Amino acid sequence: MIKVLIIEDDTALAKLYETKFTKEGFTVFIANDGPSGVRLSKENAPDIILLDVMLPLMNGFQVLKKIRKNKDTKKIPVIILTNYGEMDNVTEGFLQGATEFMVKVEHTPEEVVDTVTQILETNGSIVGEAFKS
Repeated sequence: MIKVLIIEDDTALAKLYETKFTKEGFTVFIANDGPSGVRLSKENAPDIILLDVMLPLMNGFQVLKKIRKNKDTKKIPVIILTNYGEMDNVTEGFLQGATEFMVKVEHTPEEVVDTVTQILETNGSIVGEAFKS
C-alpha cells in the first residue's frame, strides 16, 4: 500500500485529503506542525509527502530542508500544497527540493490524488525539472 504523509495544520482540510486518499487505497499519516512532520517522515517512510508552507513551530520550507538533509528521507517526493502561490514561494520550494508545487484553491482533492499518482508513476515533476541543475 502506498503511504502518504500530509503535513497540514488545517485539521478539516487534512481530514478531507485523508478521506480522499484512503478511498483511493492509500495509507495516510497526518502531522499538524513542522516538527511532527519531520518526525513522521522518518518513522513511517512515506512514499510521498504533501507539505503546507505555513505551519506552527517550523515552516514548510524548514521542514523540507530537514527532510532533504536526512539520508533516510532525502529521496521522498514532496509536493508543496499551499495557498501561497507567489513566485518567490514557488522558487523557494523548488530550490529547497520540492518535487511539485500546488496552490490549494486551484486544485480539488481528486486532482491532488491524481498528481500524487502521476508523480509516483513517473518518478518526478515536469515543472520541478526546470529547477534542477
